[in-house]
Amino acid sequence: MQLFVNDLTVIDFSYCCEQRGIVGESWIVDVLLDGSLNEMSMVLDFAVVKKQIKAIIDQAVDHKLLLPIKSDAVRVSNSTHHQAHEYVDLRAKRASYFLQSPSCAFAKIDAETISLASVTEHLTKIILQQLPQNVQGLKLTLRPENIDGDFYHYTHGLKLHDGNCQRIAHGHRSKINLSKNDERSKDLEFFWCNRWQDIYIASEDDRVEKQEIELSAAAMQDLTPDHQFFAYNAPQGKFDIAVHSNVLEVVDCDSTVELLADYIARQLKQQQPSQSFTVIAYEGVGKGAIASA
Repeated sequence: MQLFVNDLTVIDFSYCCEQRGIVGESWIVDVLLDGSLNEMSMVLDFAVVKKQIKAIIDQAVDHKLLLPIKSDAVRVSNSTHHQAHEYVDLRAKRASYFLQSPSCAFAKIDAETISLASVTEHLTKIILQQLPQNVQGLKLTLRPENIDGDFYHYTHGLKLHDGNCQRIAHGHRSKINLSKNDERSKDLEFFWCNRWQDIYIASEDDRVEKQEIELSAAAMQDLTPDHQFFAYNAPQGKFDIAVHSNVLEVVDCDSTVELLADYIARQLKQQQPSQSFTVIAYEGVGKGAIASA
């Protein structure tokens, strides 16, 4: 007997890529269970599927930075600054990134690259260990949202958030709708999606000097004049990141989707004061904010 739940959840995360650097991503999760009927004549109660399996997935990868630990571009080590924290050094072709975060902000994937296949395998092993004995099979389908138009991948962290959004390197794959004088502008959408493709969005308020950043000894040796530094303390611990300027947008606000929508609207209004603009910004799949200027 098989039981399925489509659109079980959406995982929002970022991952390390040897080519692109740190990439924000959003994947929809579908679940198919194989098993015999239990005493309630069910393979598994839908409430359990929706609550327990979603919780396992969230705990494993959601709002984390996924690390392909077999990649030569990624180095992970224990922090010497804080207990239960780790350093991650990523030397990608596009840019190099250096981080310190609590260990819970990272997910180690036993693969050379982060892909639909490698993350599916990782999650399947974890979930199967926690399901009842009558469930013999599990098929996960991870898939990006089908977007008819432009989209961008971004990574950020929210220091004021008391949940997992506080992690300094989690991200999203998002579309955006931009209107000028109440008419949709695909040219503006293309411009902003191109500008923010594989971007790290940092808040000016989180900027620190080089002497204040806490990174691995190897990272400190490899910092260049092109790196900019951001750090904050949040409920889960201390978060630090050094990012190359060519993959960075520094905003004059926090990077919630509400304020990013407002930031884009203000930028557009500043460039064309006599025009009116509406920004519908998405944070991953099916959620977002609207701002006008």
